[in-house]
Amino acid sequence: MSDGPLHLHDDGAVRVLTLDVPERRNALTVPLRRELRAALEAAHLDDGCRALVVTGAGKHFSSGGDVSSMPQGDRADARDRLHLIADVISLLVEGPLPVVAAVEGAAVGAGTSVVAACDYVVAGRSSRYGAIFGRLGLVADSGLFWTLPRKVGAGPARRLLLRGRLFDGAEAERLGLVDELVDDGSALDVAVERAQEMAAAAPLALAATKRILANPPTSLAEALHVEETTQVGMFETEDFAEGRAAFLEKRTAQFRGR
Repeated sequence: MSDGPLHLHDDGAVRVLTLDVPERRNALTVPLRRELRAALEAAHLDDGCRALVVTGAGKHFSSGGDVSSMPQGDRADARDRLHLIADVISLLVEGPLPVVAAVEGAAVGAGTSVVAACDYVVAGRSSRYGAIFGRLGLVADSGLFWTLPRKVGAGPARRLLLRGRLFDGAEAERLGLVDELVDDGSALDVAVERAQEMAAAAPLALAATKRILANPPTSLAEALHVEETTQVGMFETEDFAEGRAAFLEKRTAQFRGR
């Protein structure tokens, strides 16, 4: 835990990262971006952390960028802000740990971008989303031009980005942005459960799976090659030896990430 805009809490091998600026609907302020980047970097180096949950304090996930502090005509400031969130999105997508989003209330603008960058999304039925950047005279950012088409498909992503409309949790689930729609108020509990399920798997296998998903093969031949190369390495790990022994001995495997 901390007194800053981001709170951390460990639930076993799952680390919960809570965006904690509720009076501003957890807007992605510059200090919050910095703390989120540092927390993700630290989690990736912590052997005791096997999965992450990202959520928001209060009634909302995130209202997106902090409009009141957005620079006007200051290119250097604008680039600094964008570089910070770019680092955060890259760590979410390309980092070795699975990331589950727990969404309640609004996740709009860059809030939608953060959701789209997570591996698995649990959301309350009343949650809402939207690439509403155009209302401010801006284009989508925080990786949304890449993550949204991969989540919902090129056609739906194009329509959402061009129209900039708000849409609810039920539509987000139909589109594929949300993986699991739950009763309002229960998203965090369910998200932690899903993260714990992921954390029980072998860390090296999880990291390899995330790496392949972040840069997916573009042909069957490439997929087969990537799978072969990766799997040969997995056969040599201590985790595979443990997993095989646990399977044969009918017990729960104790993976160490080696």
